[in-house]
Amino acid sequence: MKVMPHKKRTNKIPYPFLKWVGGKRRLLAQYIPHFPDEFNSYYEPFLGGGAVFFHLQPKRAILSDVNERLVKTYLTIRDDLDRLIELLEKHEKKHEKSYYYKMREQFNSAQESTESAALMIYLNKTCFNGLYRENKKGHFNVPIGKQKKLSLFKADNLRAVSRILQDVTILVSSFELIQAKKGDFVFFDPPYVPQNNSFTSYTKTKFTLDSHQHLANVFADLDSKGCKVMLSNSNTPYVHELFAQYSIHEISVQRNISGKASARRPITELLVKNW
Repeated sequence: MKVMPHKKRTNKIPYPFLKWVGGKRRLLAQYIPHFPDEFNSYYEPFLGGGAVFFHLQPKRAILSDVNERLVKTYLTIRDDLDRLIELLEKHEKKHEKSYYYKMREQFNSAQESTESAALMIYLNKTCFNGLYRENKKGHFNVPIGKQKKLSLFKADNLRAVSRILQDVTILVSSFELIQAKKGDFVFFDPPYVPQNNSFTSYTKTKFTLDSHQHLANVFADLDSKGCKVMLSNSNTPYVHELFAQYSIHEISVQRNISGKASARRPITELLVKNW
């Protein structure tokens, strides 16, 4: 099979429009040497903030996540950007404490996609630490943050995001359902194996150690098919054990999920590759 290079980046390189725990934007300089030079289709089944996708801008991409609200937001930026910007401008003007909690309640019952997407971005940029968390009922329950300066969005960035999403497949789907083939590149960025008090509660459905074992099995299956597979995770003995047969690299990172600045210390994460 002939492997085609990913397409060249456009003049305007988009960046993540959401804050996301474990986002890779600040790590790209360390990731770039590890990306494959050529591949066919690109798969990212734990989409989150999408920093790796935005950097690579692959010619063919299949992006997915189990978080339906997150997927709706990407689809809305692709398909209904003008109305989304209008709603974001409204939220930005009306923001204050009581409005935040009213919109949080509305978000948990919202059905219309563009409204849900606007609320997703508004709450993400105004909640505590940009944290996305759901309770057992699937309700977003993060309290308001203490931002001194509010900036919900940059219109030029959203337009750049919309442009590169036009030919992209975006799905609500779990990681084990990807249909990658020989020569494709798959990047896994799952909720991490807990390290100390690491945050992993992105949705009401927990990502357990059994889930990580299942992910390792999917990784091995894709490897056997001739896919190029890369995975990020915490630097723990369990992850080393799961992926011992592959190439493992340490990545230096400083995470900012802690509410106390003194607790935000540099750590190392792992980047696993099958080549």
